[in-house]
Amino acid sequence: MNLALLVLLGLGAGVLAGLFGIGGGLVIVPGLVLLANMDARMAAGTSLAALVLPTGLLGAWEYYREGLMDVRAALVVALGLFVGAYFGAKLTVGLDALLARRLYAGFLVLMGARLFFAK
Repeated sequence: MNLALLVLLGLGAGVLAGLFGIGGGLVIVPGLVLLANMDARMAAGTSLAALVLPTGLLGAWEYYREGLMDVRAALVVALGLFVGAYFGAKLTVGLDALLARRLYAGFLVLMGARLFFAK
């Protein structure tokens, strides 16, 4: 696997996470699938592992410093993420790789269309 590609993917995801609060699902997973030819299930697991500790720590600190963070809401969402990621992983590991990729692509299209057309 190309180490430079992985570093650039992580850097790009980090910048986008700081800008928009996104990263793993929107940048890292498609990057690993499309650029590193990784199975979609492997990409999802790899993304979660990469995000476990450094998930926006410095970016979150900057938002917190500027008073732009609802800590209580973040903790509640984090609890949901903690439990939800487990169940999402349980579902995904049982899927066919092609089906997992197509479901993910459909999700991105739907979310993109929703954002684009929202008022």
